[in-house]
Amino acid sequence: MPIRNRYAELHPEITEWRRDFHTHPELLFEVHRTAARVAELLRGFGCDDVVEGIGRTGVVGVIKGQRTESGKVVGLRADMDALPIHEATGVDYASQTPGAMHACGHDGHTAMLLGAAKYLCETRAFNGTAVAIFQPAEEGGGGGREMCKDGLMDRFGIQEVYGMHNMPGTPVGHFAIRPGPLLASADEFEIVVTGKGGHAAAPHQAVDTTLVAAQILLSLQSIVSRTVNPLRSVVVTVGTFRTDSDASNVIAHTARMEGTVRTLDPEYRTIAERRIREIAEGTAAAHGASVEVTWTEGYPVTVNWPENTRYAVDVARSISAHVDDETDPIMPAEDFSFMLEERPGAYIFLGNGDTAMCHHPAYNFDDEAIPFGSSWYSGMIEARMPM
Repeated sequence: MPIRNRYAELHPEITEWRRDFHTHPELLFEVHRTAARVAELLRGFGCDDVVEGIGRTGVVGVIKGQRTESGKVVGLRADMDALPIHEATGVDYASQTPGAMHACGHDGHTAMLLGAAKYLCETRAFNGTAVAIFQPAEEGGGGGREMCKDGLMDRFGIQEVYGMHNMPGTPVGHFAIRPGPLLASADEFEIVVTGKGGHAAAPHQAVDTTLVAAQILLSLQSIVSRTVNPLRSVVVTVGTFRTDSDASNVIAHTARMEGTVRTLDPEYRTIAERRIREIAEGTAAAHGASVEVTWTEGYPVTVNWPENTRYAVDVARSISAHVDDETDPIMPAEDFSFMLEERPGAYIFLGNGDTAMCHHPAYNFDDEAIPFGSSWYSGMIEARMPM
């Protein structure tokens, strides 16, 4: 395919961009160097417009086709931020920022979309407008939500939007996608139990918050086993548990736990919050303690639009013989979900070979995936807005 031939030529240059981003990782919305470099490259490619500061530090590049009378506008999104992890890859382009690394491949996503933008600026073989979206703060900051709040879709007239994520453990050049829910929602909760501290030798004179909190922790698992339909997917995980005492002979006055809830069903997202409150409040009351539950809403379910998923599959199949269009959904979350709530679109996985999983200190993006990813990004533009 001609598009793949061009990306073979561009591969060393795109790889150089990717490794530069990898060497200089930035967190959340503080992606100032990365965003500036992205904007500089987009202007050098000849984008018709480059806008910075969307969603605080996001960058948008606008590329008009040879023809635009179709009036169609299609968005392509990549994320730019890294993770607060100390790198353990040993590569010669490893992070030079202590305690930060690209452990999820956003450096690769950004580089692949830049490669697509360069190609689209060169060829402009489409009838409409392509919008390249470079987003900050995917890793917990909700940068996608902030870009949408900043008027991303309406300001640039985006009608459809597409995104991609690498998938470790899947061979390079393989694609995976499905219509409907693909990634889970992610919410957080904190439960603080207050009882009556005392001496471990006189438990009858205290209200043992450790015991109460432990009962709550165990009972929370009944949400999955007894509240949720067994054919649905919900995860309730308590990640931290601590008391205000470090002594073995003290009954703590307070105990605190924090956790996360993941689900592929918005209905169970609401049910899980209600049941967590009911279980915590009921258990505490039964033991004479009090409790405060704080619920923090995170990312919604990432739901692929069926028709747009078919478009994404068709383009993937034009690039690769290995496309799974009925892949199983997974329980991590992704804030591309906010964009899919505003516009039709789809999110696809691209194989990243045999590397450590995302969010691991030894993770590394496989540069051999670049031609496949860039081809898919630009292929979506040419397929959805043909000349």
